[in-house]
Amino acid sequence: MALTGAGISTDSGIPDFRGPQGVWTKNPEAEKQSTLQNYVADREVRKRTWESRLSSPAWKAEPNAGHRAFVTLERRGKLDTLITQNIDGLHVKAGSSPARVIEIHGTMREVVCLACGERAAMERALARVRAGEEDPPCRTCGGILKSATISFGQGLVQEDLYRAQRAAASSDLMLAVGTKLSVYPIAGVVPVAKRAGARVVILNAEPTEMDELGDAVLRGSISSILPKLVEPA
Repeated sequence: MALTGAGISTDSGIPDFRGPQGVWTKNPEAEKQSTLQNYVADREVRKRTWESRLSSPAWKAEPNAGHRAFVTLERRGKLDTLITQNIDGLHVKAGSSPARVIEIHGTMREVVCLACGERAAMERALARVRAGEEDPPCRTCGGILKSATISFGQGLVQEDLYRAQRAAASSDLMLAVGTKLSVYPIAGVVPVAKRAGARVVILNAEPTEMDELGDAVLRGSISSILPKLVEPA
């Protein structure tokens, strides 16, 4: 199984969050927008968030060789479960089976109403923003719309978390790619897999908080190194 984070998408032009050039490093306001309490309470925060959604580099991003390496593993019958902390949808766009991908932090490609729970394509809401609605409400009940992502202060989908933990407990190899392994509870799948007897391979540009658990720890460009790892021996 695999766990991926923001680092796998940086070569697709999507900045990470906490790195030297990260979104939150360069713009602390962006982290405020990602906190549910601030988003719900402050219409100005919502307006700025909608503006930033319009210009997100993720809309033009394409999967890179790192994403495609996981597709190769799946097609060989080697990859059982792919957990991603990313909300960009690039794993599925690359060709990974949606049935094998757990988007543990949700997806930016849909919106959800915080009042009635209705979901819709993000593009429909963005079209309303382009047409002049600064904070488009739910058309069904008038509630607040937000991206279908997990914000700070918002719980994970429990079934997704249980599924991830079950997969970790039965895996024989854990690939942790592009994540500093600092965001819980999902980072906890790595020690779960280790305790279950899996070997752990960590690939990231920077040190992670679980390097000591790695049977192999690799540093460098994910889109360069990961395809080499999955080449047949």
